[in-house]
Amino acid sequence: MKLYSGPLSLFTAKVRIALREKGVEAEIIDVPFGRQGYQPKHPEVEARNPKAQVPVLVDGDVELWDSTVILEYLEDLHPEPALYPRDPAEKATCRQLEHYADEVLFASIFPLVQEVFYKTDPAARDAVRVAESTATLRECYAELDARLAGREWFCGDYGVADITIFLCCMFGATLGVPVEDTTPHLATWIERMNGRPAVAAEAAEMMRFAATLPPQPAAAA
Repeated sequence: MKLYSGPLSLFTAKVRIALREKGVEAEIIDVPFGRQGYQPKHPEVEARNPKAQVPVLVDGDVELWDSTVILEYLEDLHPEPALYPRDPAEKATCRQLEHYADEVLFASIFPLVQEVFYKTDPAARDAVRVAESTATLRECYAELDARLAGREWFCGDYGVADITIFLCCMFGATLGVPVEDTTPHLATWIERMNGRPAVAAEAAEMMRFAATLPPQPAAAA
């Protein structure tokens, strides 16, 4: 099994955590990545994914792209430990929360990626865009906090919804919008997530890689 992986890709990180949780061995092939994104595109990723994006999983004759599809394949192939609920309603909720994290939560984070991660010089950033994205992200945190009231995990037991939402929250924190005491349920859940070895190992690897990246080159005068 091979996983074409982005070292700072939230979507690939979901799969890497799932592999760790399930104890599944895979060859991790990191694609080129720098301060301005994924360049040049890896030829194997371009050949296997029409969107030319990671993650891409190759398992014998099986070639899959899209993190959600890959996670469901791994769950079917290695059902224990389960990362999706068995109850149909809870399973649907888990899938919907993963979609929320991918399409709503990450959408509020991506402007911060563009303004904070890509632009290491604060003077080059669009302050209005940063403020708007920060406000939207805090609204998402509040919604998630309310959902966690009285719960240990988002969908019964720990699983894919928790992994995906955690990675978004981690990205938000590294870009200047941490989960704070105003969302206590979410803050406690973050601590619980950091206590899982597979999650902590993935977070540490991503932070180590991020620390190796040089700052954005200075603009020409």
